[in-house]
Amino acid sequence: MSDDESYELLGFDNVLLPVGDLGEAVRFYERAGFAVAFRFDDAGIALLKVGGETPGILLRAEEGLGHRPPPWPSPRVWLEVPDARVAARALADAGIATLDAPFPEATGWTVEAADPWGNVLGFTDYSKRPELGRRM
Repeated sequence: MSDDESYELLGFDNVLLPVGDLGEAVRFYERAGFAVAFRFDDAGIALLKVGGETPGILLRAEEGLGHRPPPWPSPRVWLEVPDARVAARALADAGIATLDAPFPEATGWTVEAADPWGNVLGFTDYSKRPELGRRM
């Protein structure tokens, strides 16, 4: 590539999360409210839908990856929801423990949960700054 050439970031493709067992991971994420777009067990992957967007969360089975707590600090994937406190209650009702109680942010509320392999997902809302959130 020459100095006057560059590449352009067009947007997200997918977020890949390593999991130790694809079936267990799919069941966990379905309990957490995700729908499966597709699943290819032979390839060890499943794509979870995130709203109406084409990119999603791609679960990828990694041989030998066992259950573990999330490393701190670790990367987090935060997803927008209408109300993070409602999301926290839905997670609890599904038997999924959150890492902490919902906490306030500058734009609203956030709650985080980790899957059995330590991948952390946050559910955040824009209740304090609705003009910055997605239009529903």
